[in-house]
Amino acid sequence: MTWLSPERLWLLAAVAALIVAYVIAQRRRSRYAVRFTNLKLLDRVAPRRPGWRRHVPAGLFLAMLSLLVVGFAQPQAEVQVPHERATVLVAVDISRSMLADDVGPDRLTAAKTAAREFVADLPEQFNVGLVGFAGSASVFVPPVTDRAVLDSGIDRLVEGAAGQAGTAIGDAIATSLDAIRTLDAQAGEDVPPARVVVLSDGANTAGQDPAEAARAATEIGVPVDAISFGTASGTIQGGQAVPVDGQTLQAVAEATGGNYFAAGSADELRDAYADIGSSVGHRTEVRDVSARFIGVGLALAVLAALASLFWFARLP
Repeated sequence: MTWLSPERLWLLAAVAALIVAYVIAQRRRSRYAVRFTNLKLLDRVAPRRPGWRRHVPAGLFLAMLSLLVVGFAQPQAEVQVPHERATVLVAVDISRSMLADDVGPDRLTAAKTAAREFVADLPEQFNVGLVGFAGSASVFVPPVTDRAVLDSGIDRLVEGAAGQAGTAIGDAIATSLDAIRTLDAQAGEDVPPARVVVLSDGANTAGQDPAEAARAATEIGVPVDAISFGTASGTIQGGQAVPVDGQTLQAVAEATGGNYFAAGSADELRDAYADIGSSVGHRTEVRDVSARFIGVGLALAVLAALASLFWFARLP
């Protein structure tokens, strides 16, 4: 937390002085009561009351003053503000290894289900596109706001639909960036922020170097979030081992300022998409939060007044 007027916090010293003065006054009152020798008369003049109650209004009042001073110093904090518009490209690996059944019913089916949920949870005004990739990459749905079109595109994500065998992570990123550039050209100067989300289970084995694609994404300010999906024990028909390999994806995410997730189950994949959705849908801004302290301070003032009226039939 930062402060626009930190020098005003010195007023807390005045509040501290009031606390010291209150403690001294209470001690003097106690000593005076002890010196009063006629205890029966003292009990009639000043009947006993629960000692802690008389301190409550004063404590609430002093806490209120402290909070008002903090608010007066104009505190600022980072807050999450929803994006009004954004472009998101979801790239899904549809290579043969995604048919591994280490994640039931298989990696690809689980990935499609999670992608559908992810898209559905994004704000309606977001443009969302879909890229499928194996040995090459193809745009299945250009960035649109129509979620029905996206659902139809996700249904078409089947193994072999992207052409030859392999895993072209670099091509998937480059194809996603091309789709973003096309939309930005149509938007003119009012270009919304963009992001690419890549899901794969292996290292890059075809197409362009993912590091080159990551540099291109960095140049235009597009973070790439990456999810490696699967386990080390994955196999496909025939017993061929297809263990998950997330090193390439992690390097891409780190190079572009995105987030990397390793998901070994459908639940972990949903959690990864949920984390990405929260970052895609919001931006961090530094804003004045003095109203928080002032509001709580005023609430304490009301509580102090109510406590004093209820117990002592007077305002503090």
